[in-house]
Amino acid sequence: MKKVLGLSLLALTMLACKPTKDVKAQSGLKGEWTLTKVSYPSGYKVTSFYIADAKCFEGSQWKFVSNNNTGTVNLNGGGNCPAYSDKIVWTIGKDQSFNLKFIGNEKAKKVVEGFRLEIANQTETSFQLIDNSTGTQVVYQFSAN
Repeated sequence: MKKVLGLSLLALTMLACKPTKDVKAQSGLKGEWTLTKVSYPSGYKVTSFYIADAKCFEGSQWKFVSNNNTGTVNLNGGGNCPAYSDKIVWTIGKDQSFNLKFIGNEKAKKVVEGFRLEIANQTETSFQLIDNSTGTQVVYQFSAN
C-alpha cells in the first residue's frame, strides 16, 4: 500500500510540474506570416534578437509549424540590413508568454538562450509579439500570408 501511495504521489508531482501550453493559440499560428511592422518609442535604438536593427525585421518571413513547435525566420536584407535565415523553436504558455529560440543547426535542447515575449491580439490573420526586455516596449506586428 505504501508503494502505491508513494508512486501515486510521485506521478502527481510530475504532472503538477509539467509546463502548460496554450494548444489553441499555438495551432492558430500554423503557417506562413510576414512581420509587417516593428514599433517602439522614438529615440531608442533597438537590436532585435541580437541579430539586427529592429526595423530590419520589417518584411521578414516567418513560418510556424504548430505540431512540433518549429519554424523558420528569413530576413530579406538590403540597405544596412543583413540577409539572415535561421530555424526556430517556440511555444505559447497559458499565460500568453511566447518563448522563442533561434537554433541554427543545433538541437533545441542544446540552445540555452532564448527570448520570452508576450503574444497579443491574435486573430486568424494577425497577431502581435511584445518584447518588454529591452528597457522599452517593442511590438512586432504579424500578418498571415
